[in-house]
Order: sequence, then structure tokens, then C-alpha cells
Amino acid sequence: MEYEIVKNPMGLIEFTLNKGESVTAEAAAMVFIKGDVETNTRMRKSGFLKSLKAAAFGGESFFVNEFIAHEDNCKLGLTGNMLGDIEVIHVDEEFIVQSGSFVGSSGGLTLDTKWQGFTKGIFGSNLFMLKTMGTGDMFVNAWGGILQKKLEAGEKMILDNYQLVALSSTAQYRVAKHGSFKTTLFGGEALVIEITGPGTVFLQTKNFMEFVRAIIPYLPKRNG
Repeated sequence: MEYEIVKNPMGLIEFTLNKGESVTAEAAAMVFIKGDVETNTRMRKSGFLKSLKAAAFGGESFFVNEFIAHEDNCKLGLTGNMLGDIEVIHVDEEFIVQSGSFVGSSGGLTLDTKWQGFTKGIFGSNLFMLKTMGTGDMFVNAWGGILQKKLEAGEKMILDNYQLVALSSTAQYRVAKHGSFKTTLFGGEALVIEITGPGTVFLQTKNFMEFVRAIIPYLPKRNG
């Protein structure tokens, strides 16, 4: 199997599949198919309850599509629903992933949900995030660009609470108030994620909530 990310930042990932090779993707992620590729819609391999949790709490679809090549040199294009980069994360350890960022995977990789707790959830971005199980390649999508940061043991990083895409489980993290009351009130940086290594952090360069706030003044007003 070969793949190439094309047209970032509004990108997609293009796979070249040989006979017997397959890719699993979120519902509605498919852009195009070329060649003899079977689309098999099924429940996630993680099982009924974990699939239900991923759909109800993780923001992902209950069913996924598995694309299976029945001849060599088939082409498959996948994309995400966010206006930004697609990135490949080679997963050989557990990662937590922001709900909505997951596009698809190859190999034996599956997803479960991870309870963040009320402090991390309500004061972060989601009560639940996704957790990888197994190994393989994971394809993620984000707002803006995706950057990778490596943290050594004991090394710390502060990240805005809406910028996290994925984080290896070797890192420790907590959501905290940032700065003084004045910073919270006027600086737009009320809450942050404090991450302590060792671990790998994938972050997005744009903030969806700030994008929403920016366009609200231009939306039509309802009468009455």
C-alpha cells in the first residue's frame, strides 16, 4: 500500500491499493474510487458497545467503511470535514485523539472513547476523546496546519485548549487557568492544557471556536 497527501491545506489523502489491501475510514470520508474496490459498511471492529460510545460520546460515526481492493493499482481518495491539513500518524503506542479529527486508518488500528473527567472535559474541549487501540497508520484532519512537537521526560508545554489534535498516552496533561483574572477576561486565554513529557503532541494552528466567533457578526439576523 502506498499513500500520498495532496493539495494541503485543503487536502486529501490518495491511496494506491493492491489486491487484498484495505483501508478503514469514517462515513462520508470517501472522495473518489478508481479500480475494482469493494466498499464494505460495517460496525467498528472494537465491538457494539465501544462503537456506540464512539458515536454517542466521541463524535464519530457508528459505522465505518472498509475499502478493499480486488485488483492491483486501485486508487482511493479520502478527506476530512475540517478546513485544514491531513496528516499521517504512525501509531505504535496508545494515542488520544480529538473527536472529529479522525479520518481513517490502516492495519489493525481501532478506536475507543476515553473519559476526560469533568475538569478536563468541560474546561477543555470535550468530555470524551478517542483512544487508539492496536497499531497501524492513523489519518487525521484539523483546522489549519498540523504541527508535531516532541517532549522529553519532564519537559512541559502549554497549549490552548482548542488546539490539541492528538497526544501520546505517555504524556501527562491537565487543564488549568492561564494567567491572571485580567488575562481571562480580556486576553482570550482563559484555559490551557499543560502537557508534561515524555510524549508526542500534534496540534492544529487554527481555532474553530475563534472562527465561529469571527463570522457571527456577518450571519443574517432572525426577525422576531
